[in-house]
Parts: sequence; C-alpha cells; structure tokens
Amino acid sequence: MVKNPADLPMLIGDYVKKVEDTDQLGDELAPILFGLYGEVGSLMAVSKKEYRETQESNEQKRAKIEEFGDTLWYIAALCRREKCPLENIVSEIIANENCEEKFVIGGKSRGTQPEGFCQRSVDPVHEELFALGRSVAMLLNDRNSETSRRACLVNLVGSYFRTLRVAKISIEEVTKANWKKTTGVFVEPNIKELPKFDSDYDACERLPSKFKIEIGQCKGGQSYLRWKGVKIGDPLTDNIMNCDGYRYHDVFHFAYAAILNWSPVVRSLIKHKRKSSPSVDEAQDGGRAIVVEEGLTAWIFSRAKEKDYFRNYDSLPFDMLKTVQQFIAGYEVEQCPLKLWERAILDGYRVFREVREHEGGILEGNLDARTFSFLPLS
Repeated sequence: MVKNPADLPMLIGDYVKKVEDTDQLGDELAPILFGLYGEVGSLMAVSKKEYRETQESNEQKRAKIEEFGDTLWYIAALCRREKCPLENIVSEIIANENCEEKFVIGGKSRGTQPEGFCQRSVDPVHEELFALGRSVAMLLNDRNSETSRRACLVNLVGSYFRTLRVAKISIEEVTKANWKKTTGVFVEPNIKELPKFDSDYDACERLPSKFKIEIGQCKGGQSYLRWKGVKIGDPLTDNIMNCDGYRYHDVFHFAYAAILNWSPVVRSLIKHKRKSSPSVDEAQDGGRAIVVEEGLTAWIFSRAKEKDYFRNYDSLPFDMLKTVQQFIAGYEVEQCPLKLWERAILDGYRVFREVREHEGGILEGNLDARTFSFLPLS
C-alpha cells in the first residue's frame, strides 16, 4: 500500500508510460468509453459472487486485481485522449482531499447507497462500486464542454481510488499485474529476452534448435510422423464421425516447440525428456504436463473449427488467450507472454491448413528464430 501520498502520482505516471504502447484503439473516444463501462460492470460481477461465498478465494482476489487493472487501463487511455495526464489528476485530488487521511491510506466510506434501494446494510466495497458506476455514467452523459469533461474525469479517478482502498487492494498490485498482462498480449516480445527452458541440458535432453518433421497420411487414412527418416509416435485418425483433420494435430505440438521452445508432447515423441533432473522430468515433462498440453490443444481446436481454423486471423480473442493462461498455470511455459502464444497458435494453424490441404508436408521449426513453416513433400 502506498504510504506516502506524494509517491502515488509518480507511480501512476510510471504505469501510464509503461502501458502506452499497448493502447492500439486509435483516437476515437467511443471504444474507450465502451471498454471503461464494461470493465466497471465486470468489477461488479466479481463482487456479486461475494454474496454467494462466505470467504474470498485467491481466485476471486486475482480476478478483482485483474478487473481493477483493466479499469485503470481504460481510465489512463481516456485521460490520454482528453489531454489530461492521469498523474496530474491524481496530484490534484491529493491536494484537494487531504488524501493522507481519506484517499490513499484510510477514511470512511461515504455512504453512497442509491436512493430507492431497500435499506439493507451494504458492504463498503459495494457502496463505492455503486459510486464508481455512477461516475462512469456521468462521463457518458456529459461529454460536451471541456470543463465538465475534466470535472467528470476527476470524479471518476477519485471514485476509482476510493473503491480500490475499501477493497483492500494495493495500487502496486494492480499496476504490476496489468502492465504484465497488457504488454504480454499487445507488445511484440524481444526474442533475446524470451525464456529457454533447456539450454543448460545436454543435447539429448534439449529440444532440437532446428528440426524438419515429415507428416503424412497412410493409405488407410491414418497420419504418421517421421523424424530423421524414422517414424515416431503412433498413427492417428480423427476419432470423430465428421472428419476434421485432427489426425494432423501434432502440427500444433511442433508449433509450440518451435515458437515457445516448449512441448512435453514433442519431448516424449523424440525421447528428449530432461531425465537428468528428476524433479523437472516429473513436473515439467511428465504425464500431467502432457495431458495439459493435449487438453489445451483439443480445446483450441474446438474453437478454431468455429472460425474456419483461424483463416485470415491476425490476432486471437483475448478471452481465449486468458483460458490458455489458466491451462498452463504452474508450468514453465507460463513465463512466455501471451503474444508469443498467439503467434504459436496462429502459425500452427497456418501450417495445419497447408498440411490438411496437401494431406501431408514437412514441418520446419527454428527454435532460436522462433519460426515455424510448411514445406510440401517432394
């Protein structure tokens, strides 16, 4: 928790600079206002669950931190378009509200229960959420004069921080989590800074830095894999009544290996598990990790079928990437930004469409360059 109010504008200013490159919504106000309204609604949805559960779970707290972060992102984006730096508004509120007592550290809830509601006792967090919702509504209703817009912004920012305080969530938690999330999704990663998970192991326990895998189809309709002239893995069928090409789904595992430098399935196929480290072999390369990767791949495939296998897609829905993040929690690959996952999935499906069309091909991967491509069979 920020203990010195004077430190808050500096912290906010640093956050605003860090996330500026993630703002790719153009100059229009409409998408920002829609997003802001939606995020405050999401905050309320998370709080609604507290009525059903007697104790806040770690999952609920993480969800709150995420929604507070998304709301702050849209507030910063709105301030950027209105040419009113967020850190300046925070400084103004601190000066006007004697914030050491009321704004950052303590102070009582303002008793903002809406008129007309039943006189049931309302939790302070929910009272402030009601106020936050009204401050957004005021912003939507009063967008004419520059003076009134700035007043609405000041009211919104003050309400946001009061809600954050009574929720007992620190601004440091929020800014750190949101910066990591937004840059991971929207900013292209620096290849040199990306993690490598097996560089300290012998060659026989590393994923090969470059590979060419032949994938084809037998006369019986089963797929096969061949590496260095030797067949690996088992022949596969689609295992579904309406054939959809899932027999070629190993393409996706090799895409993960090439771009993420991660795939327990590929390690198992080529027998390059890190057995010299029993704990890593068990936790990162073992059966559960393989099941997680297979389950994630099957789930993505079910979504891809609805979207023509991501043909003509240059990005993925954020809710899908969030689900990917939930699948891989606790495994080494969670160090990879979601932007890299997006590339691995889209490149994997680009190659998959080629393999499906040609009923085979060569999968070419370069782990150092983080590339994955298709070559036709000779």
